[in-house]
Amino acid sequence: MPKVGIIMGSDSDLPVMKEAADILEKLGIEYEFKVCSAHRLPKETAEYAERAEERGFDVIIAGAGGAAHLPGVIAAYTVLPVIGVPIKTSTLSGVDSLYSIVQMPRGIPVATVAINGSANAAILAAEIIGVNDEKIRQNIKNYRRKMAEEVKDKDTKLQELGATAYLEQKGGK
Repeated sequence: MPKVGIIMGSDSDLPVMKEAADILEKLGIEYEFKVCSAHRLPKETAEYAERAEERGFDVIIAGAGGAAHLPGVIAAYTVLPVIGVPIKTSTLSGVDSLYSIVQMPRGIPVATVAINGSANAAILAAEIIGVNDEKIRQNIKNYRRKMAEEVKDKDTKLQELGATAYLEQKGGK
């Protein structure tokens, strides 16, 4: 079964990166978590990336905040697709992370999603895997179909209740 490595620079990134795991589970894709710092554990980080292919990974999702070098370091040590997730920071709200991840040098790409966008990173990972796996591709189609049905259901409810009652039911104003 395809595998995705979900690596993060700190356990404080776990609440954001857990969303990727939740999506991968819904799509039937095996994954593992790893905490490993590009700056504090550079040798271990390089080893993780170097061994990822032989361990059976197809894609790596790497989340990092601040200087956010982790996705780029991972990409430097593997030819597997790497998807970077910029983590929101208190200093610059994650813009620093976004810029650090998206500005990779030519030849070492890192696909980058929105700040705290690990759910989209998981969907992108699934789409990459789905290129050669019809079952995963079908799971993605089913997932999208379910999202569309949820939107239609919300609209039906809004039309039936009206805006005020709809928002009251949702706990809003």
